[in-house]
Amino acid sequence: MNLNNVEFVKSAAKPSDFVRDERPAIVFAGKSNVGKSSVINRLLNRKNFARVGAQPGKTVHVNYFLIDKSAWFVDLPGYGYAKVSESERERWAKLMEDFFSDPNRISLGIFLVDARHKPTANDLTMAEWFQSSGRPYVVVANKADKLKASEREPNLRFIRETLRLPENIPVILFSAEKGTGKDELLKQIGSVRPL
Repeated sequence: MNLNNVEFVKSAAKPSDFVRDERPAIVFAGKSNVGKSSVINRLLNRKNFARVGAQPGKTVHVNYFLIDKSAWFVDLPGYGYAKVSESERERWAKLMEDFFSDPNRISLGIFLVDARHKPTANDLTMAEWFQSSGRPYVVVANKADKLKASEREPNLRFIRETLRLPENIPVILFSAEKGTGKDELLKQIGSVRPL
């Protein structure tokens, strides 16, 4: 899969807009300010392909990027950002519930959390959604460049415990800024097979 051959295809605002085909779907999820767009840009070796906003919470639809005509990167709406209306939060939640209602939409989940902080209640809900889908997923602890070396292992352990992750779920220390963890995550993505 050539990650340099990528095109944005569509934004899905409702379930009928979700893409359904035989290509594998690598699904990115995480709270609004966790750096999802930056991680996607790092994986694609692009600066601003997935939009990086000064304001978190800009991904309000399910965005589909076609990779080398052979797989999808699916960017789910961020959650947990305070500066949106209650009705907008409810719309996002409904869209996410609809997305996760069919596990066949997910070949691999990439669940982003902040390496520096305790996972939130919303993070725990997202972990449960991925777990209940029965589909493979990895947890990416982004912003690792902001940690001291001595904080890395304890923080990863804490993330695993807080999210109640099964032993077989990898937790990858990642830095969209520096590229730390990129090769490990690409290896996970490279192992994805069509649904």
